Amino acid sequence: MRGLLASSVGVTCAAALALSLTSPARAARPVSPSAVRPASGAAAPGSTQSLPLAPLASRDVTLAPADEQGLPRRDVRHFSLAGVIWDDPDTELHGRVQIRTRAAGTDIWSGWQDLEAHNDDTADPGAAERVSGRVHGATAPLWVGDSDGVEVRVRAEGDRGAEDMAHGSRTVTTAAPLPAGLRVELVDPGESAPAFTRQEAAVAGAPHRAVARSAPTPEPAEDPATMDTSAPTAEPPEDAAAMDASAANAGLAAPGAIEIPALDRQQTEQELFALRAGELTERQRTKPYIGERPRIVTRRGWGADEGLRERKFVYTKKVKAAFVHHTASGNGYRCAQVPSLIRGIYRYHVKSMGWRDIGYNFLVDKCGNIYEGRAGGVAKAVLGAHTLGFNTNSMGIAVVGSYGSKKPPAAATTAIARLAAWKLGLYGGNPKGKTYLKSGGGNRYPKGRKVRLNVISGHRDGFATECPGRKLYRKLGSTRTAAARLQGR
Repeated sequence: MRGLLASSVGVTCAAALALSLTSPARAARPVSPSAVRPASGAAAPGSTQSLPLAPLASRDVTLAPADEQGLPRRDVRHFSLAGVIWDDPDTELHGRVQIRTRAAGTDIWSGWQDLEAHNDDTADPGAAERVSGRVHGATAPLWVGDSDGVEVRVRAEGDRGAEDMAHGSRTVTTAAPLPAGLRVELVDPGESAPAFTRQEAAVAGAPHRAVARSAPTPEPAEDPATMDTSAPTAEPPEDAAAMDASAANAGLAAPGAIEIPALDRQQTEQELFALRAGELTERQRTKPYIGERPRIVTRRGWGADEGLRERKFVYTKKVKAAFVHHTASGNGYRCAQVPSLIRGIYRYHVKSMGWRDIGYNFLVDKCGNIYEGRAGGVAKAVLGAHTLGFNTNSMGIAVVGSYGSKKPPAAATTAIARLAAWKLGLYGGNPKGKTYLKSGGGNRYPKGRKVRLNVISGHRDGFATECPGRKLYRKLGSTRTAAARLQGR
């Protein structure tokens, strides 16, 4: 289940990051060469530090050592995103997972921050991605900003009951055992990749044309002391996997494009007829209910390392429903940081959790920018790993942030409506309608049951979870209405 992280958590992280940019480096603490960022122009491909947790001495005498594990405060290499994993993906962690981090180059430590222990975004039971033998149980990841120190504690959830003793009664605590193989994963998302070279575009089988780089929608002016002024770094040309990911969007954007541009209604309808001409009903050809295609930042645009994921794409037959999620990764990010944040989630999903690719089909940030998620083509029915039991014939849209107690920005909900109006419209879906999906198995519906769901549903509609957060879930009614209006209904 996605946690209801307090918005103050993200604010604490952001404040620590801002101070790290304005405070002088400490001379008292030596920095390992491995913790130093590459010089300007050098490659920074990203990395993951995986550190085992061990029993901690607990002040609660009713807890056994194995019921509280962690990692004492220590120096580590730079990282920006963290999560905790364990061996068995089918074992639940019943307890509280917390982390403290130190802003890079400073003595400033954050307060204790909660990691959501129940990460229910995953492939369906029995799917190849689920039974690969590489999958781990995991918390949701948390964005903490550039950090070089960490402390972790995981405490089992206790059940209290009365126990009669010879000299009276007392309350004792018993705790469910923590999962085996607990590790903290510290993710450095690395730097973004450049657009294709002319030679790569030619190999991809399409004429090269220059594609202007466009940054995500800017936020209000920030204090210059907290602004990221680092220049993008060049990297060697990527291999065929990068060209395959780009080619999956052929007809929508040029090879190597960092974004798929928005279209007006006439252009969108023309694209619909071109993409799905042989599958449209007579009614769809006469009156195509579809929203204008929104601008979408490609995987190239957010800097995906295509060498991380499995090479092949997996598709389902159609897109009948959209499940809305939140990433539960905290709200203390700037929209200019989102490509880095997504690279962190991507690396966590693949390298730490053992999935074939990032789980979501699309991601949306709080400024309303839309990002391509799992590779295979934004207009295609790509099989994701987002809603256990209902990944087939659906898509997952994740809003970057935590929206249990914090209201989602209007820009984010508007972007969900625009994306759903277009993508569902490609497959004839009515955003205000209902549809049937067959459950692949989960904690709400048994395998094989046909379930009637809203065409735009929250994650909790298919699985017993807090996701997409109480505040975001309450916005889905108005999102359905807005998406239907955008389709012309």
